[in-house]
Amino acid sequence: MNHDEIYRAALDRWGIEAQYDQAVEECAELIAVLKHFRRGKVDEKAVIDELADVSLMLGQLIYMFGPKKVEGAIEEKVKKLKGLLESDGS
Repeated sequence: MNHDEIYRAALDRWGIEAQYDQAVEECAELIAVLKHFRRGKVDEKAVIDELADVSLMLGQLIYMFGPKKVEGAIEEKVKKLKGLLESDGS
């Protein structure tokens, strides 16, 4: 099974709304673990595990909204970031 097939199967099983909620939950868990990591309360593996969870949910969201649309938005954001880096003297 490729990623798109897995994403479609997850959506078929749990539905779009549940996957939106799951994405929010995984992002919140990443936020929490990053705060704990900065304080030395968790190790790098905890952060990596949460990054993996968020990455999987991002894959599903990209699948849901359309990879071409998302890639276009990413390209715009990268251009903006590049411009900021080139114009900022600090």
